[in-house]
Amino acid sequence: MIDVTHAMVMAAGYGLRMRPLTLTTPKPLINVKGKPLIDYAIDALGVAGINQAVVNVHYLAEQIEAWSKTVAAPRITISDERDAILDTGGGIARALPLLGDQPFFVMNSDSFWIEDGEPALKRLQRAWRDSDMDCLLLLCPPERTVGYDGEGDFHIDQSGRLVRRKRGETAGFAYIGGYLVHPRFFAEAPQGKFSTNLLWDRAIAAKRLYGVVHNGTWLHVGTPESIALAESHMG
Repeated sequence: MIDVTHAMVMAAGYGLRMRPLTLTTPKPLINVKGKPLIDYAIDALGVAGINQAVVNVHYLAEQIEAWSKTVAAPRITISDERDAILDTGGGIARALPLLGDQPFFVMNSDSFWIEDGEPALKRLQRAWRDSDMDCLLLLCPPERTVGYDGEGDFHIDQSGRLVRRKRGETAGFAYIGGYLVHPRFFAEAPQGKFSTNLLWDRAIAAKRLYGVVHNGTWLHVGTPESIALAESHMG
């Protein structure tokens, strides 16, 4: 199993669908069952043994920075994006010098999952094959999601390799906000703002994008109404 020491936690977005709550509070700090959303990502990283986490900031950045000072472990480093919102890909590309030269986790700060058996991030580590893949996504079938109304993003073959689910095709697997990635994945990334989807499509073309299907339930907290729905499934 590959040893992973670093992670990136995405926390710079505006959280527009979560308004009015996010007019005064950044989405990662919205409470779900008495705990900020971002703490669930941090807890998962702790279980995986991560000791260095980079958190990017833009919207209401000072609140995220204040939160980071309350975290005992892992050690939090802030990647400052106050000058420009960089989207999912651009934010990671800017933070690369803080993330080392080995595979690292990327976590969304606004969704989380219920485990069933071996923790999901450990399963990503166990499934990593450096010779075959540049990026390994955590996926979930739509029927094991809460607060998600889509039909999935990808199809997966027997080897774990991914292709995009096209409109009108049978339901696929939803990407659920966590993945393991090698820094080389960003080697030819554009400058400035861009979506990780651009690089995922490049990796699909090169047959180097893979996935692992989560054994538990994904809780997608995208709107104020979805908070109570998530809490009702948390026991």
